[in-house]
Formats: sequence, structure tokens, C-alpha cells
Amino acid sequence: MTDINFTVNPGGHLSGELRVPGDKSISHRSIMLGSLAEGVTRVSGFLEGEDSLATLAAFRAMGVQIEGPDQGNVTVHGVGLHGLQAPRKELYLGNSGTSMRLMAGLLAGQAFTATLTGDPSLSGRPMKRVVDPLTAMGARIATADKGTAPLVINGGSALTGIDYAMPVASAQVKSSLLLAGLYANGATCVTEPAPTRDHTERMLSGMGYPLQREGNRVCLQGGQGLQAIDIDIPADISSAAFFLVGASIAEHSDLILEHVGMNPTRTGVIDILKLMGASITVTNEREVGGEPVADLRVRSAPLRGIDIPPGLVPLAIDEFPVLFVAAACAEGRTVLTGAEELRVKESDRIQVMADGLVALGVQAQATPDGMIIDGGPITAGSVDSHGDHRIAMAFAMAALRAQGAIEIHDCANVNTSFPGFVALAANAGLAIEGNA
Repeated sequence: MTDINFTVNPGGHLSGELRVPGDKSISHRSIMLGSLAEGVTRVSGFLEGEDSLATLAAFRAMGVQIEGPDQGNVTVHGVGLHGLQAPRKELYLGNSGTSMRLMAGLLAGQAFTATLTGDPSLSGRPMKRVVDPLTAMGARIATADKGTAPLVINGGSALTGIDYAMPVASAQVKSSLLLAGLYANGATCVTEPAPTRDHTERMLSGMGYPLQREGNRVCLQGGQGLQAIDIDIPADISSAAFFLVGASIAEHSDLILEHVGMNPTRTGVIDILKLMGASITVTNEREVGGEPVADLRVRSAPLRGIDIPPGLVPLAIDEFPVLFVAAACAEGRTVLTGAEELRVKESDRIQVMADGLVALGVQAQATPDGMIIDGGPITAGSVDSHGDHRIAMAFAMAALRAQGAIEIHDCANVNTSFPGFVALAANAGLAIEGNA
């Protein structure tokens, strides 16, 4: 992969109107569930990033006819729950943990054997959290020695539904078990310790699959069918988050983000920023394909440090890299706890962000499950994103308040979630240059 670096000069502000790329979580699920449905699923707003394209390629390799993507439009010719075919080679999923964990569940009930592989980063991420409960359902999955990829999912297993209480809140684990539950005898029930994103449940319901939901518990009976639908994917709030923070911290900013997904299991970043004093106005609220959508207007505002409420942590888990930047620009101390999940993302996001902030002169202390940040000046400097797309984009926004240029190394994986980030950010007013 080409070595891609960003150079971001200090100052400037963000203004205008922009639409960030489509939601990655929903893009993945549109391909997976569209492939298993009866009929033709038409998708608009599909994220043409490397992660979702890896999912698309995997289902093509299992015999699903998929047209596109063409400017965000994809047509999936569903083969039904039992129509997938054995792939001729390993299914390579790049950097996408979502693809690997969800497909482990979906493939556990197939008649054929499949092997899931990924890049070095994905191959180091923990998979036992899905493998163990899937094994309890009757799946036969072999992993590498440390419970990591490659995953060899042996076909022909008879699955039985389980009642599983998740030890850690994870939408990927929940979704993996529900997808396996489509193929299981009896009921599969998952109880989560805190709410996580519910895109899988919404899409299953939209495709006519009966679910029972009560509080933090969801159940389904195996053996029903899915019907194809049209899916309009909203802009990804995780991608919008970089601009929410950037416009909040840069004086004279006034930015409108259009058609942003406002799923209540994903809006923790807005709630946290508002608690810090951000000026974010929600307008034009509507529902598109079962998902709430709105436009967001964000204007610069002085931020203050807070103790982040534990209940909001699972609702903003992917947005913490850029929230740490907001904390660095806030007056006073920000404390995050209960976010140990951040240590097993594309990078150890707690340590990598703490190291980068310290390199830029910020008082930041990593803790086992979070961080303590005292707001203050951001100096010029050089940081390493460790190949983590969200780290790279977070530090790009930090330059809006820096005293000099920030160099960000190892940024190639920005294309996994946000193709065109450099051009869109530059157009909005960020002084960014990158060989991407």
C-alpha cells in the first residue's frame, strides 16, 4: 500500500454545506442482507470505501450478482437465505472488522466451508468474542492461536438458538449472533449491557423478518425469510463527527452537514459535544428507509471539559478519537472512563491518541479504560496514525487550533471509511494537503 501522509497547516475555519459519505455500518448490512433476501435490493448512498467494497466483493465471490457501485448506487440480486455458493478462494476483508465479525455469524449456518482473512491490522483484532458464542450455537470455527483471523468456518453445522448475555456492549457481536440465528433452530436472543447501534435489527425488520425487542434484549426465530427493499443510506455520523468537532473548535466556523443519519444508538457524539458547550442545531428531521435523518448546523463555540457520562460511551465509541481533540481544545479537564473497547479497534485508540496529543504539547494521560485530558495549546508536530483512519482524520482537525503545521503519517486507511476526505475537508476550509 502506498505510504500516504497528510500535512495540515494551522488556522482557518469551516463553512458552507457538505454531505459526508454514506454510513459504513448500513452499507455493509445492505450488501449482506440484500444478498440473503428474495428479490432485488436497490441501494443508494452506498459508501464506496475499501471496507464496504470488501464486503461487496465477498458476496460476489459467493455467487451473488451485484451491479455497481455507480455514484453510490448498488443493485443486489438476492439469492435467498440458502442461495449462497461456496467461494473458490479465501474471502479477503482488508481492514474491516465489521465484515469479518458479521460474516462469521452469517457463514456459520451455510452448507459450505469458507475462510475469512484480512490485513495485518485486522488479523490482530480479537475474534473470540464472536467465535465463542457462535460455537455455543453449534458452529465449527477454527482461528489462529490467539483467537484471531484467519477464521475457517466449517460448513454443514446444525445451529441451535441461544440466549446470550453479552459481557461487553458490541453491535458487531450482537449482529453476528442475530445473523447466525437466521439459520438456527429455535429462538436466538441477545441481551446487551448497554444499547449499541441497531442497524441490523432495523434492516431485518424492514425486510419483513419478525423480531421481538424489549429494552436491551432482542430475539428472533430461525427459518423465516427476507424480502428485498430499497435502501437509501444516510451520511455517516461517524464521518460527520470530524466536521462537528472541527467547526466547534475553529473560530468563525458555520457549517451545515446534510442528510446525516441520526439513529439514536449513534448520536452520543452530538450529546457529548453539547454537554461541552457546542452549538449544534438539528433541522429537517425525517425518516428514510427506517433510519432517522437530519441536517446539522454547527457553529464555533467555546468548549469546556466534562466527565463523559458512562451511558453515552457505547453511543459514541467510534467518535472518541476526534472527541479527544475537542477535549484538548476545551477549557478544563475532560475524563473518559468505561471505554476499554477502544483498545481493540483498528489501533489501540487510547494509547495512540494519547501519544499523539502529548507529541502536540497537550496534557493527556491514558488510563486502562479511557483518558484524562487537560485542555490547552496545541503545538506543531508530527504524529503517527498507526494506519487508523479515525486517528488520522482526528489529528487533521486538531490543526485548526494548532500553533504550527501538523504532519500525520500512515494515512492510507482513511479510504476505508472516508474516500475523498482530503478534497472535502479542503473545500470546507481545512488547510490540508495529502498524497491521497
